[in-house]
Amino acid sequence: MAASSKSSSSSLSTDSPPFNPRGNGSRGSPIPPHIIRSRNNSPHRSRSPSPFHSRSTRTNGIPAHSNAVAKYKFLHEGETVEIRNVWAENVEEEMACIRDLIETHPYVAMDTEFPGVVARPVSETYSSDYHYKSLKVNIDLLKIIQLGLSFADEDGKFAKGCPCWQFNFKFCLSDDMFAQDSIDLLENSGISFEDHATRGIDPLLFGELMMVSGLVLDDNVKWVSFHSGYDYGYLLKLLTTLELPKDEKSFFESLKLYFPRIYDIKFMTSLLDGHFGGLQKLADDLGCQRIGAEHQAGSDSLLTMSTFFALSKAQFPNETDDSRYKNELYGYGNNHTVRKGHPTSCYTTNNQICSLNGNDNGV
Repeated sequence: MAASSKSSSSSLSTDSPPFNPRGNGSRGSPIPPHIIRSRNNSPHRSRSPSPFHSRSTRTNGIPAHSNAVAKYKFLHEGETVEIRNVWAENVEEEMACIRDLIETHPYVAMDTEFPGVVARPVSETYSSDYHYKSLKVNIDLLKIIQLGLSFADEDGKFAKGCPCWQFNFKFCLSDDMFAQDSIDLLENSGISFEDHATRGIDPLLFGELMMVSGLVLDDNVKWVSFHSGYDYGYLLKLLTTLELPKDEKSFFESLKLYFPRIYDIKFMTSLLDGHFGGLQKLADDLGCQRIGAEHQAGSDSLLTMSTFFALSKAQFPNETDDSRYKNELYGYGNNHTVRKGHPTSCYTTNNQICSLNGNDNGV
């Protein structure tokens, strides 16, 4: 999901990422790196292909990889693993299941799918909060499409049976803003936008359910993610129903309130030598198998969990002090991964000039 970082350019670009082009016939430009996000940018096929890729069966005429089906089941390490799709009709029931599960499986791996990036800060002089301003303006404008949550115990073992829920939110291609290439990518990965429009989850209801789920405001819950500034931004928007805080410092204060313990795998690898690239490449290097379809949040959250525990075992064994990497986000805040020298921000949208120089550290 995000390509590797490119070197920054000092010149302004007049190319603007397209948004909601189905209203004007535009097909858009190549997918910017922050949209595909560096989770799946490995140039190699996975050494352990997912059982998903060999299945072409259909259920009632629906392709097996479509998120319109109720659930996917896979054989993983001798056990059946389920990814369960959640829509408006079953969201309250499934959140009740999670409330029970979080007591015994306090590790939560998270991934989101969202409709790309449609506005970028314009650049002339350096501003230290460039990347946060880019994140904020896009999340304030856009809607989340999908959230994947996977659960494991302290030993990294998935919850029995169904360790993964894939929440599918209300999203209408005729009304909501998006970048066309991001939508194309998601459609090709099995996202059914017809279902999102007709039976997607109301974000307001989900935020209420999440507040009483045991997932947030509890430092016993450990959130695991990969290069996840945008992911947490969308979660904060769901929880608060407000625009993101105006400055990065306030953003991190809110983040720590709702998610007291965060582990960003991309930041963890920045402390090591020899680990580069996206989630899929890192998972391949560590021998972790993908379960399900790339570019769907459920599968990506399962791979995130497996990779986190494999990395911890290989590179951070017996480490009792996690202060080096706890509550850090790759590319944001004041840590060593924040790029310096990016231009100042004043943002624009589709018919205005936007800067695309460099990449936004985004995911």
